[in-house]
Amino acid sequence: MKKILASIALTVGMSTAAFAADPIEGTWKTQPDDGSYAHIAMKPCGAALCGTIARTFNDGGEYSSPNLGKTLVMDMVPQGGGAYEGKVWRPSNDKIYIGKMDLNGNSLRLRGCVAGGLICSKQTWTRVK
Repeated sequence: MKKILASIALTVGMSTAAFAADPIEGTWKTQPDDGSYAHIAMKPCGAALCGTIARTFNDGGEYSSPNLGKTLVMDMVPQGGGAYEGKVWRPSNDKIYIGKMDLNGNSLRLRGCVAGGLICSKQTWTRVK
């Protein structure tokens, strides 16, 4: 009987861990770019994580950008230790780059790179509470 209970407890524990939210899930505020910034909703997309533009802001406050609802962070896969790899879209030039992210508490460092990662543009995002 003890073996059965231990087996059930182990199975339940493993199931809970499998369904635990990734620490990157949630809403993140981008750095301002050309005077505007956005809130990005990070959530699962298949086996990876993706981020869509949920809200946009400029000097006048919140506004309705044509980019609302578009995916900015694509197919980010955890690499361990708070690192992620996938792709990022830059709305200002409509290009997709090799993307890397590093999570450190409520700070998310994001890089979009070309030339095999030799040339990168960086931003640090903060978690929206």
